Amino acid sequence: MNLESVLFSQGFGSRRQCRALIADARVSIGGTPIADPDTDVDTNALTFAVDGIAWPFRERAYIVLNKPAGYECSRDPQHHLSVFNLLPAQFATRGVQCVGRLDQDTTGLLLLSDDGQFVHAYTSPKRKVPKVYHATTRHPLDDAQLTALRDGVLLHGETKPVAAVAAHARGDHALELTVLEGKYHQVKRMVAAAGNRVEALHRERIGGLALPADLAAGAWQWLDESDLGALRGG
Repeated sequence: MNLESVLFSQGFGSRRQCRALIADARVSIGGTPIADPDTDVDTNALTFAVDGIAWPFRERAYIVLNKPAGYECSRDPQHHLSVFNLLPAQFATRGVQCVGRLDQDTTGLLLLSDDGQFVHAYTSPKRKVPKVYHATTRHPLDDAQLTALRDGVLLHGETKPVAAVAAHARGDHALELTVLEGKYHQVKRMVAAAGNRVEALHRERIGGLALPADLAAGAWQWLDESDLGALRGG
């Protein structure tokens, strides 16, 4: 692949903009500036730099973000900043999108990708991917609430009860809830239907992939093959 196509595929602008970056000697490989946009490069394990900032070539982008509160999972947010404000602009340019959504006040594990099949696989209700949340509740939890969540609660506007795969108390006001669906405000609505209220909500796991313990709020990282394997294996 020539260098212009590499930059274009990674979201560094239009082809014209990518050619200009290269012509201005702003792109380097192994510390050596490359001035010819038609230079053929091996994309296998390729890392290049633009303005001295390293960027690994990825044919498809698979990333995880530790979403903080106050951000919307949209490129066109209505009331808060977009999660894309937390990411390099290249991701939006190359068509990366959120794999499902978290409410603006919900924190934790958010997947993003420009692989349409991947996005569909992990947002489709038919896939039934378990998602684990930690909810802080306004009122103390009791056995009746936990039983209701496990047995199924009827949400407003729904015709069939929705049940949690698992519901466990981590403390008087701390709930671990595992669900398969991704309905609108689902966890909050389920807890409300069981007789309590969610004060804070954090997603910890999707499938077999847990939010990395060392990933700070607002930070992101690439998913490697072992991460994707854990996700599929969950």
